[in-house]
Amino acid sequence: MGRRVFFSFHYQADSWRVAQVRNSWLTKGTASQFLDAAEWEKVARNGEKEIKRWIDRQLNGTSVTVVLVGAQTAERRYVRYEIEQSLANGKGLLVIYIHGIKDSEGRTTVQGRNPLDDFQVPETSFLKFLFPTCAASSVFKDYYWHDDNGRERLNDWIEEAARLAGR
Repeated sequence: MGRRVFFSFHYQADSWRVAQVRNSWLTKGTASQFLDAAEWEKVARNGEKEIKRWIDRQLNGTSVTVVLVGAQTAERRYVRYEIEQSLANGKGLLVIYIHGIKDSEGRTTVQGRNPLDDFQVPETSFLKFLFPTCAASSVFKDYYWHDDNGRERLNDWIEEAARLAGR
């Protein structure tokens, strides 16, 4: 059975690209969990508190958060919240740059910056003993979907992120 994984991304800008990542993984018969972005739109209508409660529920029981980075992902408020909560709860993290994946109109975009650059490994984390006072981006790895063969390597990347977090 595969790991339960939470995918964090900028829904409005990157949902088409994310669907391609999701579908490539599902075709391999992986049993990991993907969360329905359509549900996100319904929850978003109920305000910030409800959005955070929904995110917390979705993160519950997962061991790794995969941050799918497009041009604007690092600045998105709820992506930042998802990363913050993942770190606080000792989940593995990994960043995958998806800017090279074409959208529904055949366009790619520019590479966004790594959002893990903005976060420190928390004091209470297992990783703090190995990596005192360091940015999360120096602990957890980042990959390029096309250049690093994400279609074939995603499971390996997820397992590595879980290992780094001691899960």
